[in-house]
Amino acid sequence: MSFRSGFVAVVGRPNVGKSTLVNHMVGQKVAIVSDKPQTTRARILAVVNRPAGQIVLLDTPGIHKPMHRMNQQMVESALSSARQAELVLWLVEVSEAPGPGERFVREQLRRIGHPVVLAINKIDSVRKPRILPAIDAYRRLMDFQEIVPVSALTGENVDRLAELLLAHLPEGDRLYPEDFLSDQPGRLFVAEIVREQILAQTREEVPYSVGVVIDSFAETDGLLRIEASVLVERESQKGILIGRAGQRLKAIGTAARHQIEAQMGARAYLGLFVKVQRDWREDPAILESMGLGADRGAR
Repeated sequence: MSFRSGFVAVVGRPNVGKSTLVNHMVGQKVAIVSDKPQTTRARILAVVNRPAGQIVLLDTPGIHKPMHRMNQQMVESALSSARQAELVLWLVEVSEAPGPGERFVREQLRRIGHPVVLAINKIDSVRKPRILPAIDAYRRLMDFQEIVPVSALTGENVDRLAELLLAHLPEGDRLYPEDFLSDQPGRLFVAEIVREQILAQTREEVPYSVGVVIDSFAETDGLLRIEASVLVERESQKGILIGRAGQRLKAIGTAARHQIEAQMGARAYLGLFVKVQRDWREDPAILESMGLGADRGAR
C-alpha cells in the first residue's frame, strides 16, 4: 500500500467544532475548545499519523464578518491556510441549513480552487432521519470530493473521515516526524489554556474582549514559572474577571495551572495580572505576540 501525506486546511464558520474535531483526530489536545464562537484565533498545525499516511491539519479561525483588525487577521489566516493546503476540509453543522454564511465560505473556497471534503458535524445532537436531508441540502452548494456526517464530540465516523482525507492526498513521505504533534509554541499554548478557562468561567461580552499575553516563561529545577497579562478593554471587564475578593481570577488561574501541568508534564507556577488596554484588538504588536501577526506559513 502506498504512503500518502499532505496538508488539509480545516475551515468553517465559528463554533462548528473544528478544534474538537482536530483534537479527536490527533488523539490529544492541541487546540482549546469552547461553546463560544471565535474560540480559535490563530492557525494551529497538528499532525495525524495513520499506518497509510500522515495528515497535516491546519486548524483555522472561523470565517466570519470581521469587526476589528484582530478578526480581519483571523479570517485571513483561515483563507491563507486553505491556499497553502492540498485539500480543504469544510466543517458545517447538521442542525443548520445552508445560509448566507455558508455561501460566503463557498465563494472563498471556489476562488482558492482546491478540492473540498465536506464534514457535517454534530450528528449526535439530532435524530438519524435528519442527517440525509442535511446531506442533500449541502450537496447542492458545490461539487465536493466527499460528504461525511460526523460527531467530533463522540468520534462517530471520525476514523472514516481520516481515511477519506488520506485517499485524496498525494503519495509521499512523512512531512513531520512520527512523534510530532503540533507547531504551537509552549508560550502560545499556555496563553490559550488560560483563555480557555476565561471562556469557560465568564459570560456576555467579556470572552470576546479578552486577550492573554505571556510576559515570562521559564523552567527552573523542574518548575515552570509563568506570568501572563490578561488584557481587557474596560474597567468593568477587569472587575468581572477578578471577581469578588479576587475569587474568579484565582479559579481561572488554578484551573489553567492544573491543565498546564497535565499537558506539559511539569509542576507550574502561574501568575495572572489583569490589565485594561483599550483597543488592544487593533494593536499589531499585541496581535503579533498572540500569533496573529505575519502569516505563520505551514511549509
